[in-house]
Amino acid sequence: GDQEAGEMGLAAVPGRQAAFRQGLAAAVQYARAVGCPRIHLMAGRVPLGTDRVAVASEMETTFIENLRYAADLLAQEDMIGLVEPINNRITDPRYYLNTPNQAATILEKAGRPNLKLQLDLFHCQIMDGNLSHNLETYFPLIGHIQIAQVPGRHEPDSPGELNFPYIFKLLESLGYTGYVGCEYAPKGDTLEGLGWLRSYWESQGVQHSGSSKATV
Repeated sequence: GDQEAGEMGLAAVPGRQAAFRQGLAAAVQYARAVGCPRIHLMAGRVPLGTDRVAVASEMETTFIENLRYAADLLAQEDMIGLVEPINNRITDPRYYLNTPNQAATILEKAGRPNLKLQLDLFHCQIMDGNLSHNLETYFPLIGHIQIAQVPGRHEPDSPGELNFPYIFKLLESLGYTGYVGCEYAPKGDTLEGLGWLRSYWESQGVQHSGSSKATV
């Protein structure tokens, strides 16, 4: 969408279907070039000046229509489409897709096997909490996991509400074999911000070798 105009994705925005399809085609080209098998299909925001409840039905219909179109296109590329609930309490009050339950309902209605849930535990904790239950409940739908500490959205070992060693063990016990995306704002630089990962590997008995500096 047009970020300068306040758009944050288009998949659920009525009247923007043509722009969504254009953006999707470009995203597929980029994903194909870099070998990325998953694309986040961002729902978008409730239009300015409209009431969320009043437009909910139309936005859901638009979202499902666009998701089906995207899924059929992505299936030709052996790719997966992801939908991510983003909290509307702190991060984005106008974002349309807010909870795992809402996402699960829409995925069921869309009815395409290559559409999955991108579960960011930062947003999930803010909206629902009860992470263990939610991970177990929605695990069959999950196509990607993202993490950040709550409430500061910093490294997993920064002060906050979430016990990430427990969460990582839970994901392993559930059989999760995908990537865990670190979508947080480092308190310092990137390398310093990955110190928690080295410490976690050591706590799990994993030997990590390699330079801490990039080589060109």
